[in-house]
Amino acid sequence: MQLQKEIKAPRYESAFHEAMVNVAFTHNWCNEQVKQAVSSYDITNQQFNVLRILRGQYPSPSTINLLKSRMLDKMCDASRIVDRLVQKELICKKVNPYDKRAVDILINEKGLALLKKMDREMDLSAILSSNLSRQEAELLTTLLEKARGRD
Repeated sequence: MQLQKEIKAPRYESAFHEAMVNVAFTHNWCNEQVKQAVSSYDITNQQFNVLRILRGQYPSPSTINLLKSRMLDKMCDASRIVDRLVQKELICKKVNPYDKRAVDILINEKGLALLKKMDREMDLSAILSSNLSRQEAELLTTLLEKARGRD
């Protein structure tokens, strides 16, 4: 088994154990590929994820709670990521006019322009399409959804 060689594991308790390790290993590998792709744009994977969520919401504002619910990495600090994106002048934060306790978060023109540039220059699909056919990618998606009980 290739995975056993890569992580130097002697053996697995079962095929299910091996599949879990392989999913975790592949998740980390995919994250590293995305990290390398976005790093030249001076943003992190999590910042890229937030920008894409905000672009999907645009022109409607978002909230920290909405970002947290949609982020891929549930363990990251969305407030800190938003603050970094404000510092980079890619998004804006404003007090909600109807609820002074809430903060509206909106991607700005500079953030939209960065994502548009990234869309033209980066091909995240190539991370998997160089090793999998479209049919294999569809099967992988089906199996991963089934593993999460989403069939």
